[in-house]
Amino acid sequence: MSAAARLADGIKALGLDIDAATQQRLLAYGGLLMKWNKVYNLTAIRDEQALIDLHLLDSLTVLPYVTMDRIADIGAGGGLPGIPLAICRPELEVALVETVGKKASFLQQAKIELKLDRVSVHNTRVEQLQVERSFPAIVSRAFSSLADFVSLTDHLLAPGGHWLAMKGVDPLAEVAALPAGVEVLRTHHLQVPGLTAERNLLVLGRR
Repeated sequence: MSAAARLADGIKALGLDIDAATQQRLLAYGGLLMKWNKVYNLTAIRDEQALIDLHLLDSLTVLPYVTMDRIADIGAGGGLPGIPLAICRPELEVALVETVGKKASFLQQAKIELKLDRVSVHNTRVEQLQVERSFPAIVSRAFSSLADFVSLTDHLLAPGGHWLAMKGVDPLAEVAALPAGVEVLRTHHLQVPGLTAERNLLVLGRR
């Protein structure tokens, strides 16, 4: 099966409405990631099929829960999930925060080549990031423990905003270690097409 067909089938299985042109942009991003990965080691994944399942479709599982107009992606790495979200939601303002210089360089190049005008790249430690407007949502994909995620980004979250933590197995021990004043509002069990591994999205907020 071609990469395009695999992506299309996965999007259909997720119940998402993503047109053909947008799917081609997702594939273009995947191709860019694989190209740069040969030199910059952006991801351990080298296989195109795994790229579709483990990166693109995995990132798109959270798309239905991104209903705000601005979001920060912490520890963005190669741009996941921030760039797929930005491609599928052109009106969404996405801040990609990444401490590693070579990864930030790739993110900047991807922004330019894919013409993602509403994406910004911040090559800094998240706790040192200062912004004019705080974010209604902050997302991470295997960035750190839940406690570290919320404590390091608390200054960036707008009043009434939510943290969106993408995790594998439901992290009960991490939930128990959350700082006082932060609670899990919802847990969404995600199913990535082609994968049997457990995926969860934890929505957290201030009490």
